[in-house]
Amino acid sequence: MSILVIDNIHTYYGKIQALKGISLEVEEGEIVTLIGANGAGKTTTLRTISGLLHPRFGTIFLEGEDLSKYTAHEIVFKGVAMVPEGRGIFTRLSVQENLDMGAYSRNDKAVIAKDLELVFSLFPRLKERRKQVAGTLSGGEQQMLATGRALMAHPRLLLLDEPSMGLAPVLVENTFETIQAINDEGTTILLVEQNATMALSVADRGYVLQTGEIVLSDTAENLKQNEMVQKAYLGID
Repeated sequence: MSILVIDNIHTYYGKIQALKGISLEVEEGEIVTLIGANGAGKTTTLRTISGLLHPRFGTIFLEGEDLSKYTAHEIVFKGVAMVPEGRGIFTRLSVQENLDMGAYSRNDKAVIAKDLELVFSLFPRLKERRKQVAGTLSGGEQQMLATGRALMAHPRLLLLDEPSMGLAPVLVENTFETIQAINDEGTTILLVEQNATMALSVADRGYVLQTGEIVLSDTAENLKQNEMVQKAYLGID
């Protein structure tokens, strides 16, 4: 069953067209990745899904419901959470307060407590530092916190925007192991990532974006074997 269906989306920044008829689907339980160069439209796609941008044409359906009539915060209530590029944590709040903010749309206290324990099991460092001011965390810890905060919304669909950006190589592998673990817990994921090698290593399927258009879609395994993908995104001549 498709949890997300995007059909012929056209998104603009003023007069500049960023997305030129994007169509894609994400099945329940999948990890689907969007790969492409800077400026290809990857982040714009996630921002359009989450309601931060509104498409001029096209439709977005979450489990059959049209999201176009909802604002960004209402879309969170519908079950979509995003970990933005650059993390976007509340730097003056504590780790615990950031996580509490992630659950602002909920009132199911017992389930919230279980989700908090899940976050701490995924990110033990956050439990150790739950009273620490978030702005004093390392880059890797801030990425953990941004992801944990999104998980506290108990999303049906998790949008991840460049989760490995700015991280040391040793942390990149840990990040993708965690993404796989989150998916194993039952969360469907749409992943934007410039590190195509790592993205395709965890994804079930992928789409390749170039200048606002999808030029290729296939299973992750087939994309890894595709000559164009190898040359343009995997560094294989």
